[in-house]
Amino acid sequence: MSELPRTMQAIDPEAPGGPEVLRPVERPVPQPGGGEVLIRVAAAGVNRPDVLQRKGGYPPPPGAPSIPGLEIAGTIVMVGEGVDDALLGQPVCALLAGGGYAEYAVAPAGQCLPVPHGLEMVEAAAIPETLFTVWTNLFERAFATEGDSVLVHGGTSGIGTMAIALASIFGLTIIVTAGSDAKCARALELGADHAINYKSNDFVARVKAITDGKGVTAVIDMVGGDYVPRNLQCLADDGRHVSIAVQGGAQATIPIFEIMRRRLTLTGSTLRARDTAFKTLVADEIARTVWPHVEAGRLRPVIDRTFPLAEAAAAHARMEEGDHVGKIVLTM
Repeated sequence: MSELPRTMQAIDPEAPGGPEVLRPVERPVPQPGGGEVLIRVAAAGVNRPDVLQRKGGYPPPPGAPSIPGLEIAGTIVMVGEGVDDALLGQPVCALLAGGGYAEYAVAPAGQCLPVPHGLEMVEAAAIPETLFTVWTNLFERAFATEGDSVLVHGGTSGIGTMAIALASIFGLTIIVTAGSDAKCARALELGADHAINYKSNDFVARVKAITDGKGVTAVIDMVGGDYVPRNLQCLADDGRHVSIAVQGGAQATIPIFEIMRRRLTLTGSTLRARDTAFKTLVADEIARTVWPHVEAGRLRPVIDRTFPLAEAAAAHARMEEGDHVGKIVLTM
């Protein structure tokens, strides 16, 4: 399309560092390849992996751009070979392997979902990363079904607030942890059934009390480290433990015989490095099972704060402070 610019503003740090390395620079507008679309970005979600990448601890997978940003919302302005021209001009949100902190970004067409009427672009940009992550780990890896009870750490994070929303829609009892009484109160307002201040309570004892000693069906853990053996104590027999991050440490000591005796399952996943075929399958499943709730207004992300692209450093500082509730979003 001839009206498209050749260059764009983007956040593409030359070296790892603190938030201050996130300064706007000029980069070429990317071109979509086969099966891809070019999106004029209206908003981009900020996620913990972006912070890790900025620090040098989570490099992009092969072939992904060095520009951070794993989720966006905007308008399709160009399509690659094999993509229907009818998508031109369509508002979409998309899951990316990178490249979201920019005025334009390329996404596989299969990883795009339509932005329904009534959903703001800022809201749409805050959905893909957390929705794909929670859906694949809570419902596909932990096999959570209606009537199950689950424990999710980080209840006021983007992941936690999305888990609360999905638990409400799909009939799960959800227990979350958070680091203050105020955050616990906010989690309850958002629909959590129980919220535990892990700084003033032993969450293992509280989970046992809440479940009358039975334990929960599944734990979604983003802490790792010494939380893992404690999480196992929270599980019911045949329970599933799913690790999605290791913010508290990548090593853990686990009671193997207890796992055997109680038939527990330990699993986990990372999403970013999975191939396009897998992510497209997840997008298709979400389109069938979750997107009708988005279209009906029953599922909305919790937005903490928005920042202009040029203030990406402030957005990362906000995330690292740990005071946010819900998603932080960059706007173009």
